[in-house]
Amino acid sequence: MASSFNSSMRGGRGRKLKSEINVVPYIDVMLVLLIIFMVMPSSNNPSVVNLPNAEKTTRPPDDYIQVVIKPNGALSIGVQGKDPDAPETAPNREALVRKLRTLHDDHPDYPVLIAGDKDSKYDDVIQLISEAKKMGINRVGLATK
Repeated sequence: MASSFNSSMRGGRGRKLKSEINVVPYIDVMLVLLIIFMVMPSSNNPSVVNLPNAEKTTRPPDDYIQVVIKPNGALSIGVQGKDPDAPETAPNREALVRKLRTLHDDHPDYPVLIAGDKDSKYDDVIQLISEAKKMGINRVGLATK
């Protein structure tokens, strides 16, 4: 009777099958992918944005106020057109905004064109557009090469 009891406890089999997945190769693949994804972002520089060149659509107006932004932060402003004034350099943004206000008061019909170099900061251009809109200048554009 003891022999029949032992065989019923074992289920009538000598060995049990194990149904497990071997995860070691999957871990190796995941570690390789992790290393690849950690190395790739360091190869490109996210602070540099290369904007595409725009084609000339129409010629600029005959008379306009031009604001030039250089990559080193130098700002200049002047009236361009039939009787151009020599552009004046502005030491800072506040002086440029004051000069823009006086030029706009003298020539309220002139549009404002902002010429930013491709290496100048995008924020500087956006801030100047915002300041011009706050002054009530409705015709603000970007000059292209």
